[in-house]
Amino acid sequence: MLNRPNPLLMSFRALRKRCPYCGGHGLYEGWFKARANCPSCGLRLERGEEGYVVGSYMFNLVGAELVFMSLFVLALLLTWPNPPWTVLWWAGGAFMITAPLLFYPFAKLLFLAFDLSFRPARPEDFASRA
Repeated sequence: MLNRPNPLLMSFRALRKRCPYCGGHGLYEGWFKARANCPSCGLRLERGEEGYVVGSYMFNLVGAELVFMSLFVLALLLTWPNPPWTVLWWAGGAFMITAPLLFYPFAKLLFLAFDLSFRPARPEDFASRA
């Protein structure tokens, strides 16, 4: 049960909103409400250290910023020499408000995959099966 999956595979699973460890689904009851454990393998979705959620917040904000920057530069390149500054300004603001909300479940699972890549799962990371 404690075979460590490939980090790339764990990231791919996280991007599909599946358990990075086993690939099981049903980790979220809604867009923002994650279950405590994976229904398939029992892995705790938060590994219990103080401040653990800060890592997923960081992944969320950095991911949103990188996507925004990429789209902004692409829009500038496609519309140069007369970029629509007003449209870019308003669209950029709207994107930066909504993107972290849209990326939330993916960022949380990507951070879990990242964490599992450096700190492999231990038996205490799984819910006991009674």
